[in-house]
Amino acid sequence: MKKLLNTLYVTIPDAYLRLDGETVVILGDEKEIGRIPLINLQSIVCFAYKGASPALLGACAERGIELCFLSTHGRFLARVNGPVHGNVLLRESQMLLAADDAGSLGVAKTFIEAKIYNCRWVIERTLRDHPQRVDTAALREAIELHKACLTQVPSAADNAELMGIEGTAAKAYFGVFDQMILRNKDEFRFDERNRRPPTDRVNALLSFTYTLLTNEICGALESVGLDPYVGYLHKKRPGRCSLALDILEELRAAYADRFVLSQINLGAVAVDDFDIKENGAVFLKDVARKKYLSAWQTRKQETITHPFLGEKLQWGLVPYSQAMLFARWLRGDLDTYPPFFRK
Repeated sequence: MKKLLNTLYVTIPDAYLRLDGETVVILGDEKEIGRIPLINLQSIVCFAYKGASPALLGACAERGIELCFLSTHGRFLARVNGPVHGNVLLRESQMLLAADDAGSLGVAKTFIEAKIYNCRWVIERTLRDHPQRVDTAALREAIELHKACLTQVPSAADNAELMGIEGTAAKAYFGVFDQMILRNKDEFRFDERNRRPPTDRVNALLSFTYTLLTNEICGALESVGLDPYVGYLHKKRPGRCSLALDILEELRAAYADRFVLSQINLGAVAVDDFDIKENGAVFLKDVARKKYLSAWQTRKQETITHPFLGEKLQWGLVPYSQAMLFARWLRGDLDTYPPFFRK
């Protein structure tokens, strides 16, 4: 299994990155504020607007270190990658499957099955751990609805019907999401999922965490030779990393949502960690974002047992494990693609 290396998060808005030998140097106000050896890095995520030197871009590309640029509010801007890994036959298989409606629907169902299953798992976990602090009847009703939706997935005749089933389950899941927030409920009230921009603190955390995880999935797919822009559930659209978004569906609840809930319920994020803009948009403040990214990096180091591989691995390697399994399935090494079912 691949070794999990570090991700460098650069959160200082006016930082500039340059190369010094085998080291990335972070500059602020033209003064050095940090340096890290490239050999220790798997990726660099930069929230700064000044960018990076061409020499550093080239060095990262040569070494397979992904360099991603986000806005100060966490909106994806650009990604720098090196030469494509893998072979053309793998990508050809990926694209042929995407052109086959029946084949695309089949693999899209696996993504939705895992998503619904993992959403149910998150609700069940909350009900098990905090039965005295939640509306048990509402959570049990949501669990039963998820079970019913799971039975409907295999018989979906097309993508539209499949997305209808997913939508029903998602409505039930987010309908009880506020129940799973156990601390500062008034300040971290959740009524519905909203985005672009998020208009409350919980949605701000969800959107930001989904961006982080999507970026990591993109890097994992490229590392095994897959094209993150050719998907099956999310159809092709210029600029949309469709396959990364497909795999995000598997991991969204068990990985990202659980992390957001834990940060709120442990009091790791505070009410005044957020900026509220004139248009109602809500974003993490710079200092709070740095703290949140540190907690995310810590979560990536935590170990779980992979439900299919049966191996202990760090959370940060789960996107890579799913990318690897998807590539093995496309090559014919596996009979079916095994999505991530949290146990």
